[in-house]
Amino acid sequence: MAFSIQDDQDGELLSEINMIPLIDVMLVLLIVFMITIPVMKHAVSVNLPQASATPQTPPPQAVRLSIAADGSYRWDDEDVDDATLEQRLQTIGALDNQPPLQILADREVRYERVAQALAAAQRAGLRSVGFVTEPER
Repeated sequence: MAFSIQDDQDGELLSEINMIPLIDVMLVLLIVFMITIPVMKHAVSVNLPQASATPQTPPPQAVRLSIAADGSYRWDDEDVDDATLEQRLQTIGALDNQPPLQILADREVRYERVAQALAAAQRAGLRSVGFVTEPER
């Protein structure tokens, strides 16, 4: 960019920027962008394979096994004894799409009762067993 310094009739110096090179650079940049933008938007066409898939079945509802402080079992809000618990665990263990077993054990229950329920679930072949807890306050 060139500065033009000249004497005026009053003897003052004037300085002004020569705008021609600036306009030339802007026009060149405009042309460059006009050429490169269509190239950047060019997409590769891909011929994707077609497949037929059956929709997945939704996961079954989880089974809630509650163990009270006295050691009694509740299967989804229904009291069950040890033999009935074993039979129900065997029933859901034989399913292809097993529901998860959620164990809710009371804080005061003996660990022996929890271990017995876990052993029965393992013998039945359950693949998903979890413990439900409450956050500390």
